[in-house]
Amino acid sequence: MTPAQPSWFGQPRGLTILFLTNMWEQFSYYGMRALLVYYMTKQLLIAQGNSSFIYGTYTACAYFTPIVGGLIADRFLGKRRAIIIGGSMMALGHFLMTFEPAFYVALATIALGNGLFLPSLPSQIDDLYEPGDPRIGWAYNVYYVGVNIGGFLAPLICGTLGEVYGWHYGFGAAGIGMLLGLCIYLWGQRYLPEAARTRDAAPIPRGTARIGRETVMLLVAVALAVTVFRGAYEQMGNTVPLWADTGVDKNAAGFAIPMTWFQSLNPLMVMLFTPPLLAWWHRRAAAGKLQAPARKMALGALIVAAAYVMLAALDWTSGGAQTGWLWFALFFALFTLGELYILPTGLGLFARLAPKGFGATTVAAWYLASFAGSLAAGLVGALWSRMDHAAYFLLLAGIACVASILLRLSDPLERRIGARKTRESETL
Repeated sequence: MTPAQPSWFGQPRGLTILFLTNMWEQFSYYGMRALLVYYMTKQLLIAQGNSSFIYGTYTACAYFTPIVGGLIADRFLGKRRAIIIGGSMMALGHFLMTFEPAFYVALATIALGNGLFLPSLPSQIDDLYEPGDPRIGWAYNVYYVGVNIGGFLAPLICGTLGEVYGWHYGFGAAGIGMLLGLCIYLWGQRYLPEAARTRDAAPIPRGTARIGRETVMLLVAVALAVTVFRGAYEQMGNTVPLWADTGVDKNAAGFAIPMTWFQSLNPLMVMLFTPPLLAWWHRRAAAGKLQAPARKMALGALIVAAAYVMLAALDWTSGGAQTGWLWFALFFALFTLGELYILPTGLGLFARLAPKGFGATTVAAWYLASFAGSLAAGLVGALWSRMDHAAYFLLLAGIACVASILLRLSDPLERRIGARKTRESETL
């Protein structure tokens, strides 16, 4: 995109299309996820330990399939077809969730469709900008807000329908959300990168990727750290809701807050925190104090660790009584701040390091790290019923601290690669 081309909200119009498509896809994902553990334990009567393991396995598969889907999109289908086919499969899977006998088939269908859809959408962001365009530095945080608008609406709509009217209504609403996202993507094709459309007819030839050894080392190091971090982070949708179901006083002025509404706090705070956080980072960059991505991610992991320490303290000091919902909301605020430092930063780092023609595949590598971390989160979640809850939350804090150390150790390598890329761009 050149400065003379039209834009929306100061960004390329294509970013808004990707933003809205992703928003509705995330609405469908988080809508189903908000109900999944409760549905298994209360409707299907699956034991808590097994439910946590199924949850972890499902989220792990949802992050593993993109590595295969990214290769298929780059080499054969093209990003456009991959998104259409993957989104259609995901919508079908959400509708299958309305039939109890199809439970496992539905989960598998969603995970497979997600593999084609997930890496193909954000890998189009870089193609919207000319090299050196300063707006790209914030584009992934803007895109991440779309994730969280969908995540905010999902528990309120799908969660309320599921809890009040029946689980299957909530799952059906998630499927409708996925279809809305597909319609927006198809409508907005003229605003999207030309490569995403033309590649459908001309797949990328083999042997065109070039990626340096140091870049591979950095990607592996960050992926390892993110794998560890996810073991703690993914408990937000697994064991934390189980604790809140019995450990949090949900009465507010005589109104009983539905449990799934609390899961909207995290995406709501992402929306509220992102604008001032971006302004803060912009001021620091203008003052020559721009924080390197690996160091920023390490700080985010430490903040998440502090949030779990807070949860451990709340459980320990409650003496068996319920914790006030306001304290639980403060936990979400701290947790969300850490999340904003690490997750969109990591996604942007992987996308910017992608070799030409393999954007979806490299972004898929980011989700592969999330796959391993989600699988580990399922195993960590199985410890919930075997440990004191305060000790369990301290364990999660320790896991996040280990991830922070690993990210901090990768900082020198990331700085070297960043400095080299800056020199290369200046000579072009």
